[in-house]
Amino acid sequence: MYLERIGSPADVRALDASDLPVLCQEIRRAIVEKSAAEGGHVGSNLGVVELTVALHRVFESPRDQIVFDVSHQTYAHKMLTGRAAAFTDPAHYADASGFANPRESEHDLFAMGHTSTSVSLACGLALARDRAGENHDVVAVIGDGSLSGGLAFEGFDNLAELGTGVLVIINDNGWSIAENHGGIYANLAELRATGGAAEHNFFRSLGLDYRFVADGNDLAGMIAELEGLRGLTHPVVLHVCTAKGSGYDLALADPERWHHPAAFDAKTGEPRRAPAPGAPLATYAEITGAWLSAQMETDSLLVGVNAATPYIMGFNPARRAAAGSQFVDVGIAEQHAVTFTAALARGGAHPVLGIYGVFLQRAYDQLWHDLCLNALPATILTFGCSVFGTRDATHLGLFDITLLSGLPGLAYLAPVCREEYEAMLAWAVGHTGGPVAIRVPGQGVVSRPELAPAAGEGFAIPRYQTVRRGSDVAILALGSFFELGERAADALEAAGVHATLVNPRFALGVDMEALDEIAASHRVVLTLEDGILEGGWGEQVARHLGPRDVRVRCFGVRTGYPDRFDVDELLASNGLTPEAIAGAALDMLADQGL
Repeated sequence: MYLERIGSPADVRALDASDLPVLCQEIRRAIVEKSAAEGGHVGSNLGVVELTVALHRVFESPRDQIVFDVSHQTYAHKMLTGRAAAFTDPAHYADASGFANPRESEHDLFAMGHTSTSVSLACGLALARDRAGENHDVVAVIGDGSLSGGLAFEGFDNLAELGTGVLVIINDNGWSIAENHGGIYANLAELRATGGAAEHNFFRSLGLDYRFVADGNDLAGMIAELEGLRGLTHPVVLHVCTAKGSGYDLALADPERWHHPAAFDAKTGEPRRAPAPGAPLATYAEITGAWLSAQMETDSLLVGVNAATPYIMGFNPARRAAAGSQFVDVGIAEQHAVTFTAALARGGAHPVLGIYGVFLQRAYDQLWHDLCLNALPATILTFGCSVFGTRDATHLGLFDITLLSGLPGLAYLAPVCREEYEAMLAWAVGHTGGPVAIRVPGQGVVSRPELAPAAGEGFAIPRYQTVRRGSDVAILALGSFFELGERAADALEAAGVHATLVNPRFALGVDMEALDEIAASHRVVLTLEDGILEGGWGEQVARHLGPRDVRVRCFGVRTGYPDRFDVDELLASNGLTPEAIAGAALDMLADQGL
């Protein structure tokens, strides 16, 4: 195998040209086999194999600086920069993350997992190079799906004015995660259809030099094109057309499904891991999609909004087609998604924005200024805000409560179960008193009818639900950590302490009446939250109880960037086990002589 002999890009440059097609085959096989075993970004990585080999054949990383936008298409890059074993040897699969990571290699300049950043990064790298009097190439590789993000536009705009030597490669495969959305894609289609010769050209309209490659999966042609672009003294946009999923028929036939599948059988494409016996078949994505689709049939003002991840809301192609203009995918444009949602609400519509919490961070100002300042009645569903969500450091969804806690007028609900979620969703869509966000549970769907809100119960004011009544110790367990709270209460019960167990339901704001009653009848209060401890929900409770004669301890995840973590290990290291929580409560009681 050639791949086993690649320790650095210098080894790629040392190969005979006739060896390179076989190297590409080996890279593709490794992408499919590792992804089949563990899941991964299949389509995007398969599409850029030839482009990546050509890049490392022509340029000299790390002296030449290459930035991959999002970096979910860096599997081939990692294999060619000393990390091949992480894709060819199951014993080393965990050695490399799915995204660029400077801690892994000097060939990864930034930890990257969010889109549309590469052109701005290239601008900064190039100016730093020029100021230092250095002489090397700066290359940004950005997918066409990333062009809908506002930061990409800002980067191109600045690059045109800087005027310095930067090569921006647009990897155009016609797809984001799902289909692309936005006006710029009509121009890309026109450029593809005319071989780059269309009269209208977005990039040239900015004053940028533009080149076109019709077949980015033609290795020899790609190498020849890049050879002519070394040593640039001005910015050049190289528009390269590739096929998402190239070399793997299943991925070519269904690019949306094969963007990031779970583990699968490489021959059939069928999922490798069947649901565990007794596991719920429903997901919160499916519940959301079914609920919203049903409501759309009777509420013509209901509009679902998403930023390039429709699957998290359960809106598969069939549901999107049925919804028509009642479901709007704005593309990778979170800022626009929030402000668009605000305006829908102002216009009398009933918007529901579904978004990963980690990407909602990109639209903080729009939340603050456009939505909350104007007290507009919109619903936001935050997904992945949990230790049980994505575990790569670039996609941590644990910071949402800290992020949103400073937004006046925002109600942030944290359901435990399907029944609470559906009740909160129905209330939020009909609520006219301001924006409502719902923290979609991260630990899978559970049914707890006993926790269902009473008929007609609203959520305008924080009201806690007491599930068990005890004394001395009160456990307030938020959202996905309610089950952990139950288990901690059981552990205390086994130790002879009858604990009170509370379902708080609200991630922002506190039920002051309930807390005052708890403080009067308990000596210890514990808060449990599935998120970052510092600045989180528990601190809101502790702040209210500070002047009262009760001891408070908050449990959550200490702030930081845990990367590819084992959930059980992360929980244990933060004291988030029933035994540790109960032990802390017993120690606090002992300190008080109880």
